[in-house]
Amino acid sequence: MHESVKDYYGKVLQSSADLKTSACCDVSSMPAWLKPLLANVHPEVTEKYYGCGLVAPHLLEGCQILDLGSGSGRDCYVLAQLTGAEGRVVGVDMTEEQLDVARRHLDYHAERFGYANVQFYHGYIEQLDTLGLADNSIDVIVSNCVINLSPDKDAVLREAYRLLKPGGELYFSDIYADRRLPDALRQDEVLYGECLGGALYWNDFENLAKRHGFLDPRLVEDRPLEITDPVIAEKLGNIRFFSATYRLFKLPELEPACEDYGQAVIYRGSIPEAEHLFQLDKHHVIETGRIFPVCGNTWRMLQETRFAAHFDFIGDFSRHYGIFPGCGGAVPYDDVAPAAGGSPCC
Repeated sequence: MHESVKDYYGKVLQSSADLKTSACCDVSSMPAWLKPLLANVHPEVTEKYYGCGLVAPHLLEGCQILDLGSGSGRDCYVLAQLTGAEGRVVGVDMTEEQLDVARRHLDYHAERFGYANVQFYHGYIEQLDTLGLADNSIDVIVSNCVINLSPDKDAVLREAYRLLKPGGELYFSDIYADRRLPDALRQDEVLYGECLGGALYWNDFENLAKRHGFLDPRLVEDRPLEITDPVIAEKLGNIRFFSATYRLFKLPELEPACEDYGQAVIYRGSIPEAEHLFQLDKHHVIETGRIFPVCGNTWRMLQETRFAAHFDFIGDFSRHYGIFPGCGGAVPYDDVAPAAGGSPCC
């Protein structure tokens, strides 16, 4: 399947217009503060981009960032502007044609940014040990619609956890299904290349993440996919697919469920481009200056990570009040079809 994916992204696809579905395309709204950064990216890099979401979390200045499946390098070059000269961005991809595009424009972006802080490696996201990166050395790992293409997702999450610093996070967009796919669909090369055949059932993904140490996966945003190609739609039948962005923190003391310790946080409004509110995930949008009750896991995600200096913390773990309300097991995504005439594939 590795060879099939490399052929699809290196030879079959010449631009995002060649994709048969919107699964590997970013049709989500882009925050205004990111648009000037994207405008600095070379047009050829953008043209060869096949992502399904925006992987640019807040507060990246000075961070060590690793992009899994960096492709033409679009996200790397955007993130390089957010980390600044003191940070570093490493991209890894298995497709030489994509890497050629990314590397061809290293000097262009270094001149435009005023510094050089991006590196690209040829390799497999299941074999990150071959890159020579030290354990506990990466602040943030990102990935944009690539992990679904991996035939060994266990290895990807295991390696990501090994490389992250304590308190670091894996922040990534990918495709998920509302059920497990039959083997015939998983082996279909077109479906696989279109980011559908390798999509995990969402609950299998969450259990996989927990098994590798990411004990409380947090959904940031999601949207349902519309399968407009009639041949592909007929193959898939009633299976529903979603593009979703998750953040997984390396915090060993997180609990399997959201436990209530009577804690709360107050956001100071000090994170750039998030002065009025901070969104940790889909269910935690925290307004500036307002006391916001949180479970023990959310408390740790803010207090034991790079976000700590931007919050005031109320409470501790000395008294337990039971499970936090709303901790359930239903499909977490919003089942609302995209509006007609929505954004085209970028």
